[in-house]
Amino acid sequence: MTAVGTNVKRKDGIGKATGRALYVDDLTFPGMLHGRTIRSTIPSGRVTSVKHALGADFTVVDHRDIPKGGRNIVALIVDDQPCLVQRTIRHVAEPILLLAHEDRERLLAAEVHVACEADKHGSVFDPLASPQVLKEFTIEKGELKGGFAAADVVVEGTYRTGHQEHVYIETNGVIAVPEGARGHGSRGAAHVTVYGSIQCPFYVDKALRVMLGPSYQVRVVQTETGGGFGGKEEYPSMLACHASLLAIKSGRPVKMIYDRVEDLLATTKRHPSYIRHRTGLTKDGAITAMDVDVVIDGGAYVTLSPVVLSRGGIHAAGPYRCDNTRIRARAMFTNTPPNGAFRGFGAPQTQFAMEVHMDRIAQALGMDPVELRRRNALRAGDTTATGQVLKEDCSALRVLDEGVRRADLAGKRKRYEGTNRGIGVSLFYHGSGFTGSGELKLNSKAAVEVTKTGVRLLVSSTEIGQGTRTMHAQIVADALGLPYELVEVAPTDTAIVPDSGPTVASRTCMVVGKILQRAAEELRSQLKGMSPAAYFRKHGPLRVEKTHVPPEWLQWDENRYRGDAYATYAWACNVAEIELDRDTYEVRPLRITSVCDIGKAIHPAMALGQIEGGTAQGVGFATIEQVVMKNGAMANAQLTNYTIPTTLDTPEIDVVIMENPFPEGPFGAKGLGELPIDGPAPAIANAIRSLGVDVREVPATPELVLSALRSRLSAERHHDSLTYGAAPG
Repeated sequence: MTAVGTNVKRKDGIGKATGRALYVDDLTFPGMLHGRTIRSTIPSGRVTSVKHALGADFTVVDHRDIPKGGRNIVALIVDDQPCLVQRTIRHVAEPILLLAHEDRERLLAAEVHVACEADKHGSVFDPLASPQVLKEFTIEKGELKGGFAAADVVVEGTYRTGHQEHVYIETNGVIAVPEGARGHGSRGAAHVTVYGSIQCPFYVDKALRVMLGPSYQVRVVQTETGGGFGGKEEYPSMLACHASLLAIKSGRPVKMIYDRVEDLLATTKRHPSYIRHRTGLTKDGAITAMDVDVVIDGGAYVTLSPVVLSRGGIHAAGPYRCDNTRIRARAMFTNTPPNGAFRGFGAPQTQFAMEVHMDRIAQALGMDPVELRRRNALRAGDTTATGQVLKEDCSALRVLDEGVRRADLAGKRKRYEGTNRGIGVSLFYHGSGFTGSGELKLNSKAAVEVTKTGVRLLVSSTEIGQGTRTMHAQIVADALGLPYELVEVAPTDTAIVPDSGPTVASRTCMVVGKILQRAAEELRSQLKGMSPAAYFRKHGPLRVEKTHVPPEWLQWDENRYRGDAYATYAWACNVAEIELDRDTYEVRPLRITSVCDIGKAIHPAMALGQIEGGTAQGVGFATIEQVVMKNGAMANAQLTNYTIPTTLDTPEIDVVIMENPFPEGPFGAKGLGELPIDGPAPAIANAIRSLGVDVREVPATPELVLSALRSRLSAERHHDSLTYGAAPG
């Protein structure tokens, strides 16, 4: 009856393969209207007038239609983002007006009948020049001055990463259904149900309750969802608020589905970053001091920038030992659409900087990059930058050694000398679950109940393609000693399931899965040897609900950023092999070896898919995914010129799954979803460096590679002129 560790059939497999699974755009309701958003076209200013010449058959909503008792905000961390602009515009594509009509073609043509006038204000697009800080903190360990005094060598460098767009296969979309409405124009609905492509249903639930006020009851139902990657963590709250306002005013269901251009233009992206390192080392390569400055571009509103910055800052020192560390981190305001959650949540940016910096350190010391990492890699008993003592499931050296061996890094490095092929390595880690005391604050819940045929699990964790339903059912099946086929998964409906916390932060398996395991084990004890079906026939319903219990030893000081940042970490090593076209300067990844310690692979095939998918996404981040910003807006907001890796661009990916169990995870499992995206970009940049091209920024487009090569050649000519007295140039 063992399900954990085997490749059982996916719970959602047949429905998706046959087309029976219904996505939000597959749904219709009687009398349904279509909705759309009228947005600002300037990055900063003040609205002076909004006029329209639309017929009475259009439903028109502005900020004045927020119900009495409700608030014109999209509730999240800080109440700074309005649901609809009242006066002040802070970014291009900010929503000003909402329209709905039963004829979608007339709706799409309606924008010409709307006139929004505004006075333009000065804008800031450079986070380094911005006067407004959205979030800042400092991590300090040891004594920095003394650490640098003990150094024989100091290496400095600045590193940059750009925006990245999620490009989930299904764009954002919701349907809001007012209950009890009596036709067009009715304002009497006191209950709204939102169906949608949603990653975190209780985020949407909270936002709706705050915006609508106490007069309205709210229910949120996740429809089948075509990908999220963090892009459907916070943004659906905005869209759900818009659809609900239109539904309430019209008294009819309203569907709002973004096309790809609107989705690219208006929704959140990965935060661009600017990271400066100053590192002190002894001659034999031991790190004595690290001074790191992290700046991320938050955009026009706070959204999730504080927690993205937290994870990025905590991971900024990489998986390395250092007794004297300072990490200063800031999220800055700019007049651009807000940036938000994206797989990795800040760690891909900061670990890119750390890993590229490590290769530059090795170069400065004349040391092998792998040996430098071995010399400094964290081990069990070491402390991280926040002072967390690592336990026996620390696997930095294990994944590094296996990655180097598996890829034959030393042998290929020799074979590639003098060719246009390069090879590079990255070592990285990722904290599992919410940072610090975050899991305690969430107070997540999950339940298991008996049914007529077996058991049903109830969680608000969402299936967005990664296999949540299947993995959770495997855990419950083994905890109960039941066949996997007898475990059902309840629909993700806030009227049915408990709040299990958001489906983010590499927590869905380790944290929510552990709650389910505990609930199932208690249910098993209450069954007293009876099968669930037999118990149900004899005694009726039985349900066990459990709440997350953090490890007793976990301590975190949120004000000082000291203590146990995460219950545990997953560890990985990437070795990237690339080919550089000397005519076009295009970087073509050939092969990536990815060795990952994830504690326990609950479903090995899905774990493999997560690693391959995250790696491919990291390849895009490293090489071709370039968001071009012009006057505060995405200038290439279409998939013809914002390109993501196709099968032709994706290299061979060789995956090794290691299992160094975390005792407090379900059957030893750690987090997995975010880890694979942290390492490809620095490994690729380091492979380019092995060809003599100093790349400190991604994406490493042909233009950037050519610029770096020209800088090197210019420096070499300058050096020659000083050495030999040659004429400049």
